[in-house]
Amino acid sequence: MMAKFEITKRKNGEFQFNLKANNGEIILTSEGYIVKKSAIQGIASVKKNSQQPIRFEKKSSSNEKFFFNLRAGNNKVVGTSQMYKSEANRDKGIHSVMQNAPLAEIVDLTLD
Repeated sequence: MMAKFEITKRKNGEFQFNLKANNGEIILTSEGYIVKKSAIQGIASVKKNSQQPIRFEKKSSSNEKFFFNLRAGNNKVVGTSQMYKSEANRDKGIHSVMQNAPLAEIVDLTLD
């Protein structure tokens, strides 16, 4: 299975995308977008910015889990990772996004 961006629609009507790795696991999730075109632009931003290590913001949560944000050139968050139990796994997640995002296909799972 190839890595892919899946565009879906939330219950509130907003569009979002998930980047899924080759194994089918979600490695990055977007914010909600009012229009699908904005979600597609967000995917383009992930593809571009995922190749710049400085764009990854390593974070930890209050419950001692680790995650990261991917930021665009304007410093806006374009994607957030899942929670990881260790910093090492979070760093592997970053590496996975860097590897998978550029060539990932876009799959539209919405009805629009």
